[in-house]
Amino acid sequence: MTPRRSAVLAVLVVLLAGCGAEPQPTAPDATTTAAAPQPGEPESITVLATGDVLVHQGRALTAGALRDGGRYDLNGVFAPVADLIGAADLAICHLETPVAPDGGSYRGYPGLAVQPEIVDALAEAGYDLCSTASNHSLDAGTDGLVRTLDVLDAAGIAHTGTYPSPAESTEPVLLDVDGVRIGHVAGTFGLNGVPLPAGREWSVDVVAVPDVAPMLAAAARARAAGAEVVVASLHCCLEYRHEPTAEQETAVRALLASPDVDLVLGHHAHVVQPVERIDGEWVAYGLGNHVAEHATRGYPTEDSVAARFTFTRGSDGRFAVTSAEAVPLAIELGDAAVTVRPADPATYERVAGVLDMRGAVADGLVVAPR
Repeated sequence: MTPRRSAVLAVLVVLLAGCGAEPQPTAPDATTTAAAPQPGEPESITVLATGDVLVHQGRALTAGALRDGGRYDLNGVFAPVADLIGAADLAICHLETPVAPDGGSYRGYPGLAVQPEIVDALAEAGYDLCSTASNHSLDAGTDGLVRTLDVLDAAGIAHTGTYPSPAESTEPVLLDVDGVRIGHVAGTFGLNGVPLPAGREWSVDVVAVPDVAPMLAAAARARAAGAEVVVASLHCCLEYRHEPTAEQETAVRALLASPDVDLVLGHHAHVVQPVERIDGEWVAYGLGNHVAEHATRGYPTEDSVAARFTFTRGSDGRFAVTSAEAVPLAIELGDAAVTVRPADPATYERVAGVLDMRGAVADGLVVAPR
């Protein structure tokens, strides 16, 4: 665990009385004015989020990271952007695939089970929290799902979206970030046709997009448990297209219309999608890949972005986004290594153009070089 994480991140797991019940009347809700800030409490915090973490097999990433003894050293993958990640008060990743046991066996697409060392690399880079609900969540079965959560726990990375028990599936996980309680909810539009295991339907947060009612219920539980900011991660809808689908837009608007959701992060497209401000709140429809090696090099699947939002406490005591930034990144596919780096000029301009497809820059988005 990094020094920053041990100092900043305290995971407060709050089990509400009667798991899954409606929030109690005494809990804070959308009509309750938050308490005024106390002396010494922070006025602002930064939340940074990145795209899909995928480890494809038989390519440069795994070939270049294999060390004597059969272990993989993947820390170098994120090293060029570790300062960017570590500078955020809360850094959120999206771990799309389950991990295999130490030593394998490892599997690539379509049923992935990847090197657990990728989690060590995420921790080393400075991530505090990962969403884990994706269409690949059950690629390695229930064992793989639980193993992935155990590996994240061992690395000191909080998680939401997949669960090892029914109780934990309804427990709001709040992160104490410099004294501010952050809630995170997640959902995926499907599981690639893999059915949820009988009796374990709670294992993955699956939502029938555009209906995001389960995510809204989870956000309400997080708010009732004391979350001052709630971030929602949505894994959907069509791959390899920059424009969000109509269903995706409907789902995002439903999330942002809720008084319990403050920010929406999107995944799954594998290419960067626009950022948009909707009724004063922000969505990053698709953050692209954070690390991946798709078969065709030079495709926009190597474009990436880190979205950074500053939440500031207002005079009413509530937090709202006062600064929205996006940092274009590039996945550099070498012959013997893969690294995530700040974007070169051509990639920067290309990514910036996609981010602004919905007029985000006019609405206040800053596309930053770092």
